[in-house]
Amino acid sequence: MITSPVFRGKRYAVLGLARSGVAVVEALLASGADVTAWDSREEARHSLLPGTGRGTAHSAVEGNSPGRAEIPSTTGFAGGPPPRSGEERGALHFADPLEIDLAGFDGVVVSPGVPLNTHPIAAKARAADVPVIGDIELFALARPSLPPHKVVGITGTNGKSTTTALIHHILKTAGVPTLMGGNIGLPIMSQDPLPKGGVYVLELSSYQIDLTFSLDCDVAVLTNITPDHLDRYDGFEGYKASKLRLFDMMKPPHIGVFHHGPAGQPLYDQLLAKHEVWSNYDDNVCDPCDLWGAFDGDGQTAARDHLSTQNDWPSLQGPHNAQNAIAAILACKALAVPEERISEALRTFSGLPHRMERVAEKGGVLYVNDSKATNATATAPALAAYPKIHWILGGLPKTDDLDDCAPFFGHVRAGYTIGQAGPMFADILRQAGKPVTESITLTQAVNDAAAAAQPGDVVMLSPACASFDQFTDYEARGEAFRAAVAAL
Repeated sequence: MITSPVFRGKRYAVLGLARSGVAVVEALLASGADVTAWDSREEARHSLLPGTGRGTAHSAVEGNSPGRAEIPSTTGFAGGPPPRSGEERGALHFADPLEIDLAGFDGVVVSPGVPLNTHPIAAKARAADVPVIGDIELFALARPSLPPHKVVGITGTNGKSTTTALIHHILKTAGVPTLMGGNIGLPIMSQDPLPKGGVYVLELSSYQIDLTFSLDCDVAVLTNITPDHLDRYDGFEGYKASKLRLFDMMKPPHIGVFHHGPAGQPLYDQLLAKHEVWSNYDDNVCDPCDLWGAFDGDGQTAARDHLSTQNDWPSLQGPHNAQNAIAAILACKALAVPEERISEALRTFSGLPHRMERVAEKGGVLYVNDSKATNATATAPALAAYPKIHWILGGLPKTDDLDDCAPFFGHVRAGYTIGQAGPMFADILRQAGKPVTESITLTQAVNDAAAAAQPGDVVMLSPACASFDQFTDYEARGEAFRAAVAAL
């Protein structure tokens, strides 16, 4: 885990004991901090108690009231790592931060899922003049005590997971010590620090950026910004401002990579005025003009040479993956990764589960799992990637239209609708002149599409909807698609 002497003797409240919350508690205690932890779920609190491998030597909590319950832990966790030489573990307490005096705390650590615009912890902490932070901010505070390293931060509405995984894969291919964290993979504080010269690659949601104030990325990447999560922000402008804070926290001569479009041009103007040194960045490493114009059709970038071989990248098909690849290429060029290693990694990248995932080819028909596409904006580039698609769509709708997908309806041979949005989406496709089968369930949709598909066609699950009407999450939906394909 990541520990740091910067936390020694400090006091933190941790609200929420899911995976990242537990990682934060353990890292802070191992660093010598005093931690008050809370989760409304009794089983989550008991995960830190004796007999679990995480518990303290003494317990005073039995799932009762939200009052303070001290648990001295200077003797260490039963199954945790021992203190480093000359150090003691901090003390662990259980109490609801909403029920105690927060004066004197150094921070309240919350999950990114806590809505700061409505949750009472925000006002409570503000009244006590205590910052509300997340695990990414703790990582940022710990950075000076870690072996010398670099950080790449990736944000955006769509494409950030693929871009993050691709940057990580390129670095691994080049032999650079690296790990992924943030909104992907294991919690960052639970992972062992990288050796000197390592690169941390962090996928960052707007929620995570809201909870950090010190993360100075060596390379920051913005894939795109389209309206999303507006229930958490003061309209689209508030959401966009949250994303762009990743760049506000950067210091010269660090590098930004983003689309030279409606969001990118004002950002370029803003940051160029703030970071004059960027305009003089060493051309032998990375030309900032290339970065700013990365996705501009008239831009002259080295990434263009790589794009000429996109047909050789089986897991990076479609125009959206071309944009993801450009962002990853330019980020890695800024880190001085050799061109030949980048080329090799683009060929060998296996993609992410449930995102344009090639599941199988049967009878000349390719089956693609794009369950992670939970809105029409995410589905549109998937439709653009293949010319003959039997499209499985539907679920819990986020909008009442498929307008973002409409430009690619010409690639749709037929639609197969499922879930709550099924009848609505079936009507939209019929009005566009497309044959539609209202399959209702995913398994039936796979069977219906397989019966109609011809060699050279693609059967694609790209729902343009959330999954919660029929599945626990998009992963469960993607697994159901795999199982249905395997059963054909």
